[in-house]
Amino acid sequence: MKLLRVGPVGSERPALLDQDGTLRDLSGLITDVDGALLADDSVLSRVRDAAGSGELPVLDAEGLRIGSAVGRIGKVVGIGLNYHGHAAEVGAEAPAEPIVFLKAPDTVVGPDDTVLIPRTSVKTDWEAELGVVIGATARYLASPEEGLAHVGGYVLVNDVTERAFQTERGGTWDKGKNCETFTPVGPWLVTADEIPDPQALDVKLWVNGELKQDGHTSDQIFPVGEVVRYVSQFMTLYPGDVIVTGTPAGVAAGQPEPKPFLRAGDVVELEIDGLGRQRQEFKDA
Repeated sequence: MKLLRVGPVGSERPALLDQDGTLRDLSGLITDVDGALLADDSVLSRVRDAAGSGELPVLDAEGLRIGSAVGRIGKVVGIGLNYHGHAAEVGAEAPAEPIVFLKAPDTVVGPDDTVLIPRTSVKTDWEAELGVVIGATARYLASPEEGLAHVGGYVLVNDVTERAFQTERGGTWDKGKNCETFTPVGPWLVTADEIPDPQALDVKLWVNGELKQDGHTSDQIFPVGEVVRYVSQFMTLYPGDVIVTGTPAGVAAGQPEPKPFLRAGDVVELEIDGLGRQRQEFKDA
């Protein structure tokens, strides 16, 4: 299933994109697309049955804002340097263990919302990423297979990053990852049953119409199941938590000088197989 949240900021309603591309209203069945939904197989089954019946009310998509594909996110966990190509382009060794950082849930916005370039920023960068949405509470998982079994769905994420804040302002990545609007999520959440192999997905990103990232999740150093297993050793993962699993080569930081960091007026578009497409205009904060 493709599950969405549509409407004004703070007043999003749950919706479904059916197999014919018709947007349908789910607010008569569920209150939100969130961890509570993903953790409840009986409710998910009712949604599937309703989707198959063709009787869900149709929503007029014209002019309708799409919000973050996941509501009420508890935490966003980032994985750094998780593609061989990206590590190579920035001159870094492939990490021996996953690099983990956190992004605040209040950085999450819709897939087509405006992204704000922070004041004093000179190195705002793009990162197209596969996002993993947890579907069952995960603690101390024993294997990558268990990791995959705890995934409820997948989303497209732009892990926007300010590189100077990240690496030149005291050595903590969180400074460059947690600026306002820095985590566009969506347009939809695809339930895990529709992505049989998360390591078989193309990842693409364009800036002002120019292709910058053209990667594939098979290039991940630590695949999705291992990432979930690993993170569960250090923190409890709850339904609705999101893990952003790293970006392929092609970021601004990996390109020759003068590096083409983002400026007000730039337009970034990105997509992953089956997970839809995002479009953001960047403006000054």
